[in-house]
Amino acid sequence: AILGPPEVNITSCPNCINVTIKLPTSHFRDKGKLQSLIAIYDEELYYNITLKSLDGEHKRPRQKITKEVFSTVIEDLYPSRNYCVSVEVTASLNRHSTPSPWKCVTADSEPRPGYHEVAVASAVCVSLIIVAVLKCVHAAGFILPNISFPQSLV
Repeated sequence: AILGPPEVNITSCPNCINVTIKLPTSHFRDKGKLQSLIAIYDEELYYNITLKSLDGEHKRPRQKITKEVFSTVIEDLYPSRNYCVSVEVTASLNRHSTPSPWKCVTADSEPRPGYHEVAVASAVCVSLIIVAVLKCVHAAGFILPNISFPQSLV
C-alpha cells in the first residue's frame, strides 16, 4: 500500500512558518470502521518535511508521528522570504509514499513591518506634547514664576 499524501496547511509567523499536518486516511477496516495509520503501523510512523526557498531544497530530519493531526514550527527563517513545504509520511514497514503537493507562504518579519517606526513616531509626538504643555505652564507662571525682586536687591 502507498501512504499519502498527507493534508498540509502552512501559516507564517515571525521568522518562521507553522506547518499543520493531517495524516492521510487509510483504506483498512476493522469491524467496518476505518483504521488510523497510527493504529495500523503501531506508531512506527514518521514524517519528512522538504523546505524549498531561494537557497534550494532542504530535507529536515525525520520525525516520529504520534497523532492524527499535529503541527511543527520551522524557525530561523529569513523574514519576508517565500518558502514552500512538502511533507511525506513513511512507516518502518512501508517506504512507499506520496509526498503532499507544495504549499508556499512568505515568512513574517519580526516585529511586524512598520511596528518600530510607529513606536518611535509615537514617542516623539508624546515628548513634543509634554514639552509644549510644560512651556505653556511655565509661560503662565505656574512653574518657576518670574519673581520680581525689590530694586535694592538687584
